[in-house]
Amino acid sequence: MAALFIASLVLALALVHKPFGDHMYRVYTGDRHTPPERLIYRLLGVRPGTEQRWGAYARSLLAFSAVSLLALYGLQRLQDRLWLSLGLPPVTDHVAWNIAVSFVTNTNWQAYAGESTMGHLVQMAGLAVQNFVSAAVGMAVAIALVRGFARRNTDTIGNFWVDLVRGTVRVLLPIAFVGALVLVAGGLVQNFAAPHELTTLTGGTQSITGGPVAGQEVIKELGTNGGGFYNANSAHPFENGTGWTNWFEIFLILVIPFSLPRTFGKMVGQVRQGYAILAVMATIALVSVTLTNVFELGGGATVPQAVGAAMEGKEVRFGVAGSATFAASTTLTSTGAVDSFHDSYTPFGGMMTMVNMMLGEVAPGGVGSGLYGMLVLAVITVFVAGLMVGRTPEYLGKKIGSREIKLASMYFLVTPILVLVGTALAMGNEAGLAGLLNGGPHGLSEVLYAFTSASNNNGSAFAGLTVNTPWYDVALGLCMLLGRFLPIVFVLGLAGSLARQTPVPESAGTLPTHRPQFVGMVVGVTIILVALTFLPALALGPIAEGLLS
Repeated sequence: MAALFIASLVLALALVHKPFGDHMYRVYTGDRHTPPERLIYRLLGVRPGTEQRWGAYARSLLAFSAVSLLALYGLQRLQDRLWLSLGLPPVTDHVAWNIAVSFVTNTNWQAYAGESTMGHLVQMAGLAVQNFVSAAVGMAVAIALVRGFARRNTDTIGNFWVDLVRGTVRVLLPIAFVGALVLVAGGLVQNFAAPHELTTLTGGTQSITGGPVAGQEVIKELGTNGGGFYNANSAHPFENGTGWTNWFEIFLILVIPFSLPRTFGKMVGQVRQGYAILAVMATIALVSVTLTNVFELGGGATVPQAVGAAMEGKEVRFGVAGSATFAASTTLTSTGAVDSFHDSYTPFGGMMTMVNMMLGEVAPGGVGSGLYGMLVLAVITVFVAGLMVGRTPEYLGKKIGSREIKLASMYFLVTPILVLVGTALAMGNEAGLAGLLNGGPHGLSEVLYAFTSASNNNGSAFAGLTVNTPWYDVALGLCMLLGRFLPIVFVLGLAGSLARQTPVPESAGTLPTHRPQFVGMVVGVTIILVALTFLPALALGPIAEGLLS
């Protein structure tokens, strides 16, 4: 069943890769503006025909995100005075900060129970809106970097506001609309009843809670990260009702990131380059999904071996295969939704969810962030290859000089620094240790997972760690903020540097970047960089626990 489940996902993603990738290519390269888009431009005071240099593009992105953060913080603090507040009090200051940063950075980490903390208006006008626009921001950055590779002798990389609006209106909204209808058909609730209002079904004891779940669920699963109306996330039957809705949600998680390489190939005029990037993503993803399933289906202790699988923390409606594939998919991307609890996974199964995020979430990664992260790794790979043969490295006709490799290196170093420093600080002070449920290697894994998830803008939780405290709310909020926007600035700087270059013609010494050899090199560089950076921390946490069990 596990093989059939995974194979059907691969087939579905293969079928939509070309048409959906071509659609996104037309969205971001077309000259036509739809009437709703023109209205939005007028309201924003944007001239859609004007392009921006990378610095102006970055300033527009940061300004939009700053305003979004302040607005979302304000909505939470004023919740009790708003319509549809359900009588809930204002969100406390440190929690409101954490949530605002979380959703604006496309992390959607939730240190609170949604149904007992947020009213409908804040959920819809605040959190759900950020589910759309923060994902569109990631897509805009990816497209800006691709333009850097595709363009020559120019200092512009597009218009942030146009990319933001088009990604939201033409890509995310249509999928969300159709996907919500599918999930409603699967039994997900979509209404305005208060979560605490229970209706008992005639002749039974089952209860139905209300809330705008279906629409928020499909937005959540579009690779725009975890979170959810109910604290149980996608393990809740009103967020993920059946085995087929579980499959559909995984498909939604993967469809945009796995289709963007096609868009990349079309924009640079070499579709085979897109296939090479897709092959790297698919190779890492298939290995990860397979290993996670093997560790969970095989178990490692006496009880899992007796029952045939590690069922602790799994949702019986989905089984081990459905849960393990969901876990791998959400941590390989920056989705962060969960339909089972990673804290209860086998030590090596839980380690795989951490490794997926430590890879930089590039296989296929988040909406947009996966593609630009993988392209940065491709730049590092050609630089390493150039050092081996004593030749100036090139990628897609663009020279990778000192400026480009410095920007790529700084991009790569941001999240490891945040993860390792944050984990060390948490394990070295009483406020951090107070949140631990377990001691020993497993306790370290809980903290390591939390900072890995926050710094990589994933949003999933290992569970077992009490993070709804002032210390964790502030620390993890800072990791989310820096882990999102510092890499984006470096990527946009790289895009501007590449766009100014004159392409170098291919020669006999040019490294072919569309062949299996290059695919293997990028996979190797990705894994080696992560192993060298995070192996000591993993050895003290999940690896030590696995060897002791």
